[in-house]
Amino acid sequence: MASADSRRMGNDGGGAGGAFQPYLDSLRQELQQRDPTLVSVVVALLAVLLTLVIWKFIRSRRSSQRAVLLVGLCDSGKTLLFVRLLTGLYRDTQTSITDSSALYRVNNSRGSNLTLIDLPGHESLRLQFLERFKASARAVVFVVDSAAFQREVKDVAEFLYQVLIDSMSLKNAPSFLIVCNKQDITMAKSAKLIQQQLEKELNTLRVTRSAAPSTLDSSSTAPAQLGKKGKEFEFSQLPLKVEFVECSAKGGRGDASSADIQDLEKWLAKIA
Repeated sequence: MASADSRRMGNDGGGAGGAFQPYLDSLRQELQQRDPTLVSVVVALLAVLLTLVIWKFIRSRRSSQRAVLLVGLCDSGKTLLFVRLLTGLYRDTQTSITDSSALYRVNNSRGSNLTLIDLPGHESLRLQFLERFKASARAVVFVVDSAAFQREVKDVAEFLYQVLIDSMSLKNAPSFLIVCNKQDITMAKSAKLIQQQLEKELNTLRVTRSAAPSTLDSSSTAPAQLGKKGKEFEFSQLPLKVEFVECSAKGGRGDASSADIQDLEKWLAKIA
């Protein structure tokens, strides 16, 4: 994320510098007539000042993005994770048909706040809600049901493919975490296995979708490409960093037990 901001800052700085160039040239000529030794110092100070102004603008634009989107298929445990993060308590949940949002106080030294937004996971709703909120996303938390992953892997990969494509298209790409939930269930798959299976499925999706006939006209922008052309897909090839953690929103000793979500909380503190 920092490197992307730096590149944008460099590009913005070049444009702003070009706009001020006539004034800098005029000032340089006047100073040369009076005291040539001051030219380098004054120009350097102006360049530093201009860079600081641009940097502050970029930082303020980034800091205005405080939303963390919780996305995933139905029954992946998104809503219970949402409740656990906010209250620490267990609560029976139902399939969401609309979004839920709340302020979340991050556990770090800065005392930062994030806005958690739980998006519906139903197939007919999830893409339209993603479209509505993606521009405000500081981070995306993609929740996977680790116990049902083997039978849902194709559906998970298809939705993840779209979420990744949308995230890559944003000017400020969000931080991205895949949460392998329900690790308290005996048949749950590990984060490493889930990552490997998703890479295989996303590679297949990338090949089939790139081979499909295009319906774009000449004025349309081609969709982003996942990974490196000619190579088997890996998450490390993406321009945004994708991380994996294991957790259990329910907890390992029944409904009344505490959740195992420490790794998720640490990640949220890191990106806040």
